[in-house]
Amino acid sequence: MVTCHLQSFWVLFLAVSLYFAHTTSTSHVYIVYLGINQFQDPILTSKFHIQVLSDAFASEEDAKRSILYSYSNSFSGFSAKLNSSQATILARIDKVVSVFRSKTLKLHTTRSWDFLGLTLDETRVTPMEFTNGQDVVVGIFDTGVWPESESFQEKPGMRPIPSSWKGVCVEGEKFEPAKACNRKLIGARYYLKGFEQEYGPLNMSGNPEYRSARDFLGHGTHTASTAAGSIVKNASFFGIGQGTARGGAPWARVAVYKICWGINGVGSCTEADILAAFDDALHDGVHVISASFGATPPLSPFFASSADIGSFHAMQLGITVVFSAGNDGPEPSLVQNVAPWSLCVAASTIDRSFPTEIVLDRNFTIMGQSIISKEIKGRLANAITYFVDGVCSLGNWNKKLATGRVVLCFYTPGLVYEIAQVAVKTAKGLGLIFAEPFTKPIADVDDDIPTLHVDINQGTIIGNYLAESLKLPVVQISPSKTIIGKSPAPTVVYFSSRGPSSISPDILKPDITAPGINILAAWPPQTPPTLQPSDDRLVRWNFQSGTSMSCPHVTGVGALLKSVHPGWSPTATRSAIMTTAYTRDASHDSILAGGSMAGSTPFDMGAGHINPLKAMDPGLIYDMKTSDYILFLCNMGYTQERIERIVLPSPGVDTNCKNMHGPNANINYPSISVPNLRSPITIKRTVRNVGCGKKTTVYFGVAKEPDGVEVVIWPRVLIFSPSKQEISYYITLKPLKKSEGRYDFGEIVWSDGFHHVRSPLVVLVNNSDDFTM
Repeated sequence: MVTCHLQSFWVLFLAVSLYFAHTTSTSHVYIVYLGINQFQDPILTSKFHIQVLSDAFASEEDAKRSILYSYSNSFSGFSAKLNSSQATILARIDKVVSVFRSKTLKLHTTRSWDFLGLTLDETRVTPMEFTNGQDVVVGIFDTGVWPESESFQEKPGMRPIPSSWKGVCVEGEKFEPAKACNRKLIGARYYLKGFEQEYGPLNMSGNPEYRSARDFLGHGTHTASTAAGSIVKNASFFGIGQGTARGGAPWARVAVYKICWGINGVGSCTEADILAAFDDALHDGVHVISASFGATPPLSPFFASSADIGSFHAMQLGITVVFSAGNDGPEPSLVQNVAPWSLCVAASTIDRSFPTEIVLDRNFTIMGQSIISKEIKGRLANAITYFVDGVCSLGNWNKKLATGRVVLCFYTPGLVYEIAQVAVKTAKGLGLIFAEPFTKPIADVDDDIPTLHVDINQGTIIGNYLAESLKLPVVQISPSKTIIGKSPAPTVVYFSSRGPSSISPDILKPDITAPGINILAAWPPQTPPTLQPSDDRLVRWNFQSGTSMSCPHVTGVGALLKSVHPGWSPTATRSAIMTTAYTRDASHDSILAGGSMAGSTPFDMGAGHINPLKAMDPGLIYDMKTSDYILFLCNMGYTQERIERIVLPSPGVDTNCKNMHGPNANINYPSISVPNLRSPITIKRTVRNVGCGKKTTVYFGVAKEPDGVEVVIWPRVLIFSPSKQEISYYITLKPLKKSEGRYDFGEIVWSDGFHHVRSPLVVLVNNSDDFTM
């Protein structure tokens, strides 16, 4: 356990941060976090913030001028323009939990619900998603919303807005609340102060944006409709992927919080704005929050992160927060949003593909993957004609024009297809065939130039045909088709960020994987599908890929769970989602890990792929109590004084770290991660029966042992009765091998014959220096 005083840590952390902040005279936006709201009154809290801030200024008026936001509804803190000296002064005040500079986070950018088992088949019993959710409010932290989209229109039969709702629709540019909001879209706010302090006044000249909750980038409209969009028939992208679009919880209410703004087509979200959205959303009355943004490691300490602070207070208020894992895979340890009080979602494929036919000289055919709506005809050309060494990058372009040519480019380390797209477009090419490793070809809406993805073997065949041809072959590329059920799915996508967590490896992250590739959802009709100025197409539905898309899938399931089980805590919801996940694809083989030829591990997919129907009836759940979080915070180095400022007071809760014993592996998490097993240890877990509580139920435990680790469960039988619905059990792990730096994987499964409650087990045996048999 870390024993040093946390205030010393914060001063050190701030000092390191300020080293990169240039001079003491330079002002930046800082967030000053004070923990729970001691006053329970926004006006008094805001006055207190000015009082605290005045310690760093010559006058109270100067302090008032520097402040951006006073976070006073759901927790206590503020953001303000400070120089490094002022930030250091505030960090040394006893009442202050942390001071950190507001960073800019980035976005992690309809068949999917059928693939998850939530179908529209009218021959079945009324699907659960259509009979639940009207009393649940889903908060979307993103780029706003296009309110006229059919996904956000109230449907006949929608009940009045829940009386618990305190939120509002805020007027702004081209956003009139009376027209934009209804019984479906019940809230819309936007936050701009942090962004404008960082980047200057919002520039709408040549950089389209709306100074309101209206969405231009499309990302927020897409994620909101994925999580909770209304049912809309005949949705497609120029006929591709045609079907009925809807969110996971199509009857749930939607509240949007616009925190991300476009800079040259890229969504940027400042932490000052993010925390302001959390402060409002928790007070407004949302039940589930979807947040598809993050920052690439190194990760900040948990309470020097707006996302972690906001989601911690949300958890304490019973609000589930779902984050995306990030798009930095397949290298390990780059997973983002790893706090144990939120859900972290990886991305995987669904069983829908978009085969696109390539015909050479009308007599040779090969199939690629793309999303192309129009036929392309031209001549096939080799990359070496236009790029030095055949490497399709702008720096290698030899200035020859590729007009009328479809250029064949091959993947090389460091060369991703987006780089090749820019290079071929700059050379005035007609199209791009990009050959890449077998694990990577994924159809995509052409961003800069029509692009077909083929694997290295296919690319080699095309290249050999080209080499043997006396003249450049005529190439004809047909519009893409939509094929369902023919591709192995799910597969964890190669770009999905992997574990282990770089800040708390004893908490397994990501938690779960969900569909995140080529998700068709609502789109602003005034925004080109590729966001490129040269793209003059207008669409109401668009394909997007990323953990940004998998995140709202889990959000939608979380909303359904909240409706079916309104008394469940966020940790109970997470447990139900994780312990019912599956680890086999549609062919009953192991789920592949994109970026490799191997099966996925918990570092790729967490507990597995989400199974919404199973999650509704998980049998047993691992709930977490305040004491679990106190143990975690103690082990992370927080003192009793700091913990009391963060954790809501509750009768019988002990915040004294001297009374907290054991590693973080003892936290009642649905997965088990032991990153430093040197000798035998015993771990405790507690499960609660949420199945049939009116009769005796017996569960039997089975362990699949990680390689070189003996696993003993005691007791191996759990007997639940109407008077005994919660039981603890123990897992003893004993290393049987000499090892260092290698993770091995197993699982713990409890079953009553119908439910199968599965927990991933991740162990790193680290005893090469002191191993004894």
